[in-house]
Amino acid sequence: MAKRILIVDDDEMVLIALNELLRPEGYEVHTSSRGSEALKKLDQDGYDLLMLDVIMPEMNGFELCKKIREKENYRETPIVFLSAKSQDEDRVQGIDAGANLFLSKPISPEKLIGIISDTIG
Repeated sequence: MAKRILIVDDDEMVLIALNELLRPEGYEVHTSSRGSEALKKLDQDGYDLLMLDVIMPEMNGFELCKKIREKENYRETPIVFLSAKSQDEDRVQGIDAGANLFLSKPISPEKLIGIISDTIG
Protein backbone atom coordinates (compact mmCIF):
# COMPACT_ATOMS: atom_id res chain seq x y z
CA MET A 1 0.00 0.00 0.00
CA ALA A 2 1.30 3.45 -0.93
CA LYS A 3 2.44 5.78 1.83
CA ARG A 4 0.02 8.68 2.22
CA ILE A 5 1.28 12.27 2.42
CA LEU A 6 -0.79 15.36 3.24
CA ILE A 7 0.72 18.61 1.99
CA VAL A 8 -0.68 21.86 3.42
CA ASP A 9 0.32 25.04 1.58
CA ASP A 10 -1.70 28.04 0.39
CA ASP A 11 0.39 28.30 -2.81
CA GLU A 12 -1.37 26.27 -5.49
CA MET A 13 1.82 26.02 -7.57
CA VAL A 14 3.69 24.44 -4.65
CA LEU A 15 0.90 21.90 -4.20
CA ILE A 16 0.95 21.03 -7.91
CA ALA A 17 4.76 20.79 -8.02
CA LEU A 18 5.00 18.54 -4.95
CA ASN A 19 2.17 16.36 -6.24
CA GLU A 20 3.94 15.98 -9.60
CA LEU A 21 7.22 15.20 -7.84
CA LEU A 22 5.95 12.67 -5.29
CA ARG A 23 3.25 10.68 -7.11
CA PRO A 24 5.70 9.09 -9.60
CA GLU A 25 7.77 8.01 -6.57
CA GLY A 26 4.82 5.87 -5.44
CA TYR A 27 3.36 8.14 -2.78
CA GLU A 28 -0.36 8.86 -2.46
CA VAL A 29 -0.46 12.65 -2.24
CA HIS A 30 -3.31 14.69 -0.78
CA THR A 31 -3.28 18.46 -0.61
CA SER A 32 -4.95 21.21 1.34
CA SER A 33 -4.64 24.98 1.08
CA ARG A 34 -5.92 25.85 4.57
CA GLY A 35 -5.30 24.64 8.09
CA SER A 36 -8.97 24.07 8.92
CA GLU A 37 -9.41 21.94 5.79
CA ALA A 38 -6.30 19.94 6.68
CA LEU A 39 -7.63 19.22 10.18
CA LYS A 40 -10.86 17.86 8.67
CA LYS A 41 -8.87 15.62 6.32
CA LEU A 42 -6.85 14.31 9.25
CA ASP A 43 -10.07 13.27 10.98
CA GLN A 44 -11.29 11.45 7.85
CA ASP A 45 -8.11 9.74 6.64
CA GLY A 46 -4.82 8.47 7.99
CA TYR A 47 -1.50 9.85 6.75
CA ASP A 48 2.09 8.66 7.06
CA LEU A 49 3.69 12.11 6.64
CA LEU A 50 2.50 15.70 6.92
CA MET A 51 4.23 18.56 5.11
CA LEU A 52 3.30 22.07 6.23
CA ASP A 53 4.03 25.60 5.08
CA VAL A 54 4.44 28.25 7.77
CA ILE A 55 2.81 31.29 6.19
CA MET A 56 -0.87 30.61 5.47
CA PRO A 57 -4.11 32.56 5.94
CA GLU A 58 -6.46 31.90 8.85
CA MET A 59 -4.01 29.64 10.74
CA ASN A 60 -0.23 29.59 10.34
CA GLY A 61 1.73 26.35 10.11
CA PHE A 62 2.98 26.57 13.69
CA GLU A 63 -0.60 26.75 15.02
CA LEU A 64 -1.64 23.91 12.71
CA CYS A 65 1.27 21.76 13.86
CA LYS A 66 0.30 22.22 17.52
CA LYS A 67 -3.33 21.28 16.75
CA ILE A 68 -2.17 18.19 14.86
CA ARG A 69 -0.02 17.06 17.78
CA GLU A 70 -3.07 17.29 20.05
CA LYS A 71 -4.73 14.54 17.99
CA GLU A 72 -4.13 11.09 19.44
CA ASN A 73 -3.60 9.47 16.03
CA TYR A 74 -0.97 12.03 14.97
CA ARG A 75 1.24 12.35 18.04
CA GLU A 76 3.99 10.26 16.39
CA THR A 77 3.34 11.00 12.69
CA PRO A 78 6.32 12.75 11.06
CA ILE A 79 5.68 16.45 10.39
CA VAL A 80 8.01 18.36 8.07
CA PHE A 81 7.88 22.11 7.57
CA LEU A 82 8.73 23.19 4.04
CA SER A 83 8.84 26.96 4.14
CA ALA A 84 10.40 30.06 2.64
CA LYS A 85 11.08 31.16 6.21
CA SER A 86 14.63 30.18 7.03
CA GLN A 87 15.71 32.08 10.13
CA ASP A 88 16.98 30.10 13.11
CA GLU A 89 14.06 31.34 15.22
CA ASP A 90 11.61 29.98 12.62
CA ARG A 91 13.28 26.56 12.80
CA VAL A 92 13.19 26.60 16.60
CA GLN A 93 9.53 27.64 16.60
CA GLY A 94 8.71 24.83 14.14
CA ILE A 95 10.43 22.17 16.23
CA ASP A 96 8.86 23.57 19.41
CA ALA A 97 5.43 23.33 17.73
CA GLY A 98 6.01 19.61 17.24
CA ALA A 99 7.65 19.24 13.83
CA ASN A 100 10.32 16.61 13.23
CA LEU A 101 12.13 18.61 10.57
CA PHE A 102 12.22 22.16 9.19
CA LEU A 103 13.32 22.54 5.56
CA SER A 104 13.78 25.82 3.73
CA LYS A 105 12.53 26.49 0.21
CA PRO A 106 13.88 26.15 -2.34
CA ILE A 107 15.05 22.57 -1.92
CA SER A 108 16.28 20.29 -4.66
CA PRO A 109 13.74 17.65 -5.72
CA GLU A 110 16.31 14.88 -5.22
CA LYS A 111 17.09 16.01 -1.68
CA LEU A 112 13.39 16.27 -0.79
CA ILE A 113 12.64 12.80 -2.16
CA GLY A 114 15.61 11.42 -0.22
CA ILE A 115 14.41 12.99 3.03
CA ILE A 116 10.88 11.67 2.55
CA SER A 117 12.16 8.22 1.67
CA ASP A 118 14.39 8.18 4.76
CA THR A 119 11.46 9.34 6.91
CA ILE A 120 8.63 7.06 5.78
CA GLY A 121 10.13 4.67 3.22
